Amino acid sequence: MRSGLTWLFVPGSRPERFAKAVAAGADVVVVDLEDAVPPEGKAAARENLRAAWPIGPDVVVRINARNSPEFDADLVLCRDLGPAAVMLPKTESAQDVQAVADGTGCPVLGLVETARGFVNLGEICTAPGLARLVFGSIDLALDLGTTADAALDASRSDLVRWSAACGLPAPLDGVTPSIDDVAAIDRDARRAKAWGFGGKLCIHPVQLAVVRDAMRPSAEEVAWARRVIEADEQAQGAAVSLDGAMIDRPVVERARRLLQAAE
Repeated sequence: MRSGLTWLFVPGSRPERFAKAVAAGADVVVVDLEDAVPPEGKAAARENLRAAWPIGPDVVVRINARNSPEFDADLVLCRDLGPAAVMLPKTESAQDVQAVADGTGCPVLGLVETARGFVNLGEICTAPGLARLVFGSIDLALDLGTTADAALDASRSDLVRWSAACGLPAPLDGVTPSIDDVAAIDRDARRAKAWGFGGKLCIHPVQLAVVRDAMRPSAEEVAWARRVIEADEQAQGAAVSLDGAMIDRPVVERARRLLQAAE
């Protein structure tokens, strides 16, 4: 899951879509027990997942928030099933993460989507059991009372910075609500890559190829990285320039990471 670019949601209330989601080609499938399921369908969604389990490799379950009446039952389900990870919405504290880790025994993906959660990023990132941060961009915009996407840039930077500082994988970007607007999906995915995100949440299979093409290293980037590595090896530790720019350790390391991502 660490290197997965595409994370596809499937509603827990639609068991007939579980196998289709796995077959769609996403790197990770996220069975959603939260936003995609109405309150009266929560119990049935849990039973759907229990009856269908296992549904494939690299399957994550998004449970309901810690303050939800469904939280305890969701923990029991995940403890019994043992998914690859549990995604916790409205993550706002280390205690939230700890409760899920202790209650399920699974790695926790902290979906940060409130102002309080971003204020507490420092403690969230040090919580035992936290595997990765996830950006809840739509809910955060609602919490902040903004419709300007640029207003969320500081939060994007915070997620990437705290993840790097605490040795976590690059965070996951939030969803693009549009299903058919390929240009919007591509734009959002490329922005996520530029900000330093390591993957993106998707809400429909048609988004997968667009996100994957936008976020993986381009042919030009791969060619540049190979030239950097070759020049560095030929220099044998001596200072060297390429295309008029000095190649130092950070440049070589970036080239190595690009090649690893391309593979």
